Amino acid sequence: MKTVDVAALLDEGRWTRYQKLLIFGTALAITLDGIDNQMLANVVPTLMGEWHLPRAAFANALAAGPLGMLIGALAGGLVGDRLGRRTALIGSAVVFACFTLGLAFVNDTSSLMALRLFSGIGLGGAIPNAAALASEYVPRRTRPFAITLTIVCTPVGGVIAGQLAAAIIAPYGWRTLFVLGGVLPLVVAAVLFKTLPESPRFLAMAPRRWPALRSVLRRLGHDVPDDTEFIDSAAAATSSKSAPIVAMFNGALRLDTLGLCGAFFFCLLTTYLGLQLIPVLLTGVGFTSAQASQALSFYNLGGIFGAIGAALLIQRLGSRITMLSIAALIVVTALAMAANEPDPAEVFEAMLMFAVLGGLTNALQTTLFALATHVYPTQIRGTGVGTSVAVGRIGGVLAVYVGNYAITLGGASAYFSTWAITMSVVFVSLAVVRHHIPRSSAIAPGGVLKALVREK
Repeated sequence: MKTVDVAALLDEGRWTRYQKLLIFGTALAITLDGIDNQMLANVVPTLMGEWHLPRAAFANALAAGPLGMLIGALAGGLVGDRLGRRTALIGSAVVFACFTLGLAFVNDTSSLMALRLFSGIGLGGAIPNAAALASEYVPRRTRPFAITLTIVCTPVGGVIAGQLAAAIIAPYGWRTLFVLGGVLPLVVAAVLFKTLPESPRFLAMAPRRWPALRSVLRRLGHDVPDDTEFIDSAAAATSSKSAPIVAMFNGALRLDTLGLCGAFFFCLLTTYLGLQLIPVLLTGVGFTSAQASQALSFYNLGGIFGAIGAALLIQRLGSRITMLSIAALIVVTALAMAANEPDPAEVFEAMLMFAVLGGLTNALQTTLFALATHVYPTQIRGTGVGTSVAVGRIGGVLAVYVGNYAITLGGASAYFSTWAITMSVVFVSLAVVRHHIPRSSAIAPGGVLKALVREK
């Protein structure tokens, strides 16, 4: 009979084609999450005209999404740690799909706000579990890149949402957009239910799940006999009898948790200043609705390339220097945009600046998930990431009010100045975190050693 250390087996193992397919599955779920998350921001300019309402009338509906995502991140993390990351991810997808479909039938802002709140719960529950799954499928040396490839699909979804809005709203109406946003995730959830396995690290925690774990490990290319027993040395080294949320603030994790919560709060506040208000800001200064949706797409498109670039830099330089540098660049870029407001006569320049700002902001936002999964051990990873994200969602809820106030107070200049202020706080919060991701050269390479499997 053999005892296998699952942590070491996965951390030092190969990066196989099957693992890449699993990451594709989590990424697909998050792409749809990103589409549904950003549909309303693209629809609001149309609703303002159709329902004859001012921008401020939609503030509560826009804020309801991040509020629901706050609840969903907390609940989804706890469900993921209790019932499994796979169950929580697929369940979250079904929830946000059903309530997004319901948005196609609303006729007033109260219904819009209520359904957006419940769809937000599903949206919020998906992300921490997708990040946990991605981190627990792959070797340690590729983990930051795999997580970023998953979470970067939020802005990928944003790009698609912007393009769909530009192509569908005018000829087919905004209700068609929400129908599509509801049906597609239901189809994908059914596919994931059939094909996506549970996290090996989660399965290792309970002997009754070991038969399923053996099956997953064999598909990953590991020869595991039927009588194999399992341990997770990484989880055992950080085990705690405290409740998961209490354990986040115990000992060495306390300062990291505070830093992560601060970084997520102000980074998501900043991110949602863009996601919720770029179309409204630009239509208010003379851009057309189509141009405003395109600007949001450029913001997200820049985020895709920025996030992938940041993940590669983290593997080479580590997360501390990479993420602090990005935060500083965002402050500089936002101040430059505050001094040079978007001009409808210079559409290309405006799109370029939003692409740069989106590249940097989304790069920082997505890599925060990789940092959080690195900080928290397996048994509280879902709760740790979910709680950090939930704190961040408070910032997302406040973003629409902060942004609207800034626009009313000082237009585009005050809006971008606010961006610079919030990112300065993110810089300080990241500097507080002690356990940053090391550069890949600091992680011992190699395959799975025989020492990882010992005879019992």
